[in-house]
Amino acid sequence: MSQQHGHGAQARLAVSTVIFALSPDVDGDGVERPSLRIPLVRRLREPGAGRWALPGGWLPVDESLEAAAARTLHETTGLAPKYLEQLYTFGEPDRSPDERVVSVVYWALVHSDEVERAVADENVQWFDEDELPHLAFDHHEIIDYALWRLRTKLEYSGIAHALLGERFTMAELRGVHEAVLRKRLDPANFRRTMEASGTLVDTGERLAGTRHRPPALYRFDASRTPAAPPPTDAAAHDAAHASSASHDAAHAASASA
Repeated sequence: MSQQHGHGAQARLAVSTVIFALSPDVDGDGVERPSLRIPLVRRLREPGAGRWALPGGWLPVDESLEAAAARTLHETTGLAPKYLEQLYTFGEPDRSPDERVVSVVYWALVHSDEVERAVADENVQWFDEDELPHLAFDHHEIIDYALWRLRTKLEYSGIAHALLGERFTMAELRGVHEAVLRKRLDPANFRRTMEASGTLVDTGERLAGTRHRPPALYRFDASRTPAAPPPTDAAAHDAAHASSASHDAAHAASASA
């Protein structure tokens, strides 16, 4: 055990952010379908120099947690997402090799048009959520947890609108669900489910600029969204540990091949 991990040492507090955005993509059949992407930062210092990691930094004594998350996110990517929420606190004693680090993690959702305004940097790169590189520390576990929460929250809240904007078509909404859940959904069944949920309001407007009959534009009505308690953190943490272990095993196998 290093001196930094001794009983007299103090833990340091950091803030990190998982950022999700939809990006236009084309599947194997040539059909345009959005994909879920995450920006990562290349570490320039040890520990983990050269590896990719989540945007973040140390928490100053005079800054709130949310302000620190927003600041480090903006400094790294140039983004200022409207949806920024505290996700979880990760504080396993051995998550950093040099010292005890506790990370308060936020997650942010951004529109695809916001991504286009992101700052270009050779040490910042966007990755598909299912094609992540080997990450520093326990950041795979953190991302797996964030994905699990996003997929769960999608089922009982209007969180999808944070990736869409105020108005959207039914096809665009289905695209969000398909990208997050990583599976195709039957259009007719999806429409019936959404209409039965009572959370959508037809704006009476139509999407302009289409060659065929313009589709209707909807918006979410937050007052109609049913409240549901979030899943237990223990179950999610176990799921993230298992998923993170599978990531590490896959990388180890590819490295030895």
